[in-house]
Amino acid sequence: MRYPIYQVDAFTSEIFKGNPAAVMPLESWLPDATLQALAAENNLAETAFFVRETASDSADFHIRWFTPRIEVPLCGHATLASAWVIFNKLGWPEHAIRFQSKSGPLGVHKTPDDWLVLDFPNLHIEEQETPAIIIEALGGAPARAFHVPSDTNDMIVLENEAAVRAAQPDLRILKQLGNMGLIVTAPGDQADFVSRYFAPGSGIDEDPVTGSIHSALVPYWADRLGKTKLEARQLSARGGVLHCELKGDRVAIAGQAAFYMEGTVHLE
Repeated sequence: MRYPIYQVDAFTSEIFKGNPAAVMPLESWLPDATLQALAAENNLAETAFFVRETASDSADFHIRWFTPRIEVPLCGHATLASAWVIFNKLGWPEHAIRFQSKSGPLGVHKTPDDWLVLDFPNLHIEEQETPAIIIEALGGAPARAFHVPSDTNDMIVLENEAAVRAAQPDLRILKQLGNMGLIVTAPGDQADFVSRYFAPGSGIDEDPVTGSIHSALVPYWADRLGKTKLEARQLSARGGVLHCELKGDRVAIAGQAAFYMEGTVHLE
């Protein structure tokens, strides 16, 4: 069997920046073990798979995301990359796409200037004592942190952008969190806020640009800064820019995409 595959750099207008995602449209679902093996073979932070929802009145496609090690409940950059493929390679005639996912309904629409806007859930966060593993892994971690229960992440807030840039967590220790990821964030110098994201237990040492964590970051910073429209930057080596807006129980996360590669996967 032959299957098309695309690679798109998300949250950037230039290739070799942003976050690369593999995208594989399917006619029907392959076995989960095959999906996981494909994601491991691609060896990118995420591989997105989607199937057309012909019998649904509320969704156009069903989407799933896999890291090299696990399936995840929500992924922003691979959803944006999938939408780019649907719009630009599959000839989708509408200006919006409706996805069904493990995190419920998601949407993507394109703007006249070719930005893609994700319609994601507003994820609740809970304040807690910083887990001992995080304190051990990251020198200078604050005593209080936040937990994102629906997205298996913890979040710590540092004093400024320089502290986020300088953060060097011990990934071997952080891996003990298992499937949990660590969001590190602070007020930005040239943006409203900045972040980095580490998830070594899920096969991602540092994710270049992570759309899904902004479902928790945007509500937090909107409340702290007293504004609903925010510009965000992720400070990985590749970097990325996200235009965000808090809309009640939803979060709009906008980014650009750069097309890199397409090909064919051969499965016996």
